[in-house]
Amino acid sequence: MGESLPELGDAAEVLVVSLETAEARRAAFAARATGTSLVWRFFDACTGPAPGMTLDEPAIRANKGRAMSKGEIGCYASHFSIWLDMVVRGVPQAIVLEDDTVVDWDYLEPLARTDLRAQGIDYLRLYAKRPTWQRVVRRDFLQHSRTIVELVGPAYGTQGYAITLEGARRLVEHCRIVRRPVDDEMDRSWAHGLPNLALFPAPILEAAVVSDIGAARFGPKTDPLYHSLRQKIWRHAERTRMRMLKARRLLER
Repeated sequence: MGESLPELGDAAEVLVVSLETAEARRAAFAARATGTSLVWRFFDACTGPAPGMTLDEPAIRANKGRAMSKGEIGCYASHFSIWLDMVVRGVPQAIVLEDDTVVDWDYLEPLARTDLRAQGIDYLRLYAKRPTWQRVVRRDFLQHSRTIVELVGPAYGTQGYAITLEGARRLVEHCRIVRRPVDDEMDRSWAHGLPNLALFPAPILEAAVVSDIGAARFGPKTDPLYHSLRQKIWRHAERTRMRMLKARRLLER
């Protein structure tokens, strides 16, 4: 195993985002979780906007070239609701999973009991959908050959992550106005200031099941707002901010 780290008084809350009607997926997840010592519960996924969040439809169309799907809005609302609940109740730390994940519980058990805030870690991805620029932050984290890396750029996916109360506060404040899908927004560390840390190798996998969000998001970007001069200038500025963050991280090595 890796380094010994400070423990929480109680293990982090473990929440599994799942549609209330997804009986087969819930049963499959519960079967895979048999034997873990962690207490976990299903969080009923939202199917529409949540209290406290506001959709900026023109910004969404300008950023994505289309409107967000009902599934994307529900996904955004589900994660936003979890962060907001953490802030309201003062929950010090949580692990958020989606119900289509295959989990290495032997790793998540010590992770759930580790005080991440004491380690300067307020957000820690457990999975990413695509590779992007990264730098090594810490080696042998809780286990030999398990590394924490910082990602800069679009990694996508909300399949699993650990988050502290401070991390939840930051994301609640930054994400109240919906301008793009939630994973797009969470990846924008140069905008909200929360380092996009991730574990490598990932301690969870995404099961090969049909997504509840749907495939419409992979279609062509046809909205005129996306192709406007103003939006092209904004995308250039966004890429510049991303490159500047990468440069700062390289200087910190």
